[in-house]
Amino acid sequence: MSVNKAILVGNLGKDPELRYTPSGTAVCTFSLATTERFKNKQGEQQDKTEWHNIVVWAGLAEICGKYLTKGKQIYIEGRIQNRSYDDRDGNKRYISEIVANEMQMLGRAGDQGGGSGGGGGRPTTPTENFSSAPQEPPFNPDDDIPF
Repeated sequence: MSVNKAILVGNLGKDPELRYTPSGTAVCTFSLATTERFKNKQGEQQDKTEWHNIVVWAGLAEICGKYLTKGKQIYIEGRIQNRSYDDRDGNKRYISEIVANEMQMLGRAGDQGGGSGGGGGRPTTPTENFSSAPQEPPFNPDDDIPF
């Protein structure tokens, strides 16, 4: 058995880029910053920020392209992928990225995550969850149907 799963909570470094493949499939890319806080040997607070490349496909990509903005705090779940490509000068480049299959917008209603969203986005709540996989409807204890 093997597992390839990444879970990140961080802030978008820039507005997402939404594109479409020649076959019409949506693909959205953006960078996500995660920051670790710790105290150094002198007891001073230190921050270390890691940048992650995020790739989202299909319907979830369109949601990300529509509702996410620079600075927005999100939860991302997906798998780690390493790949190579040739740049414009013909040099081989290597990249690590997270291929996301689940995304949740975090923050209070109307909060743009401290970014430059300008308030144009839809208000969000911490319970908004978007996934590329089908989800079950929420449990309703008043529902007396036995199946």
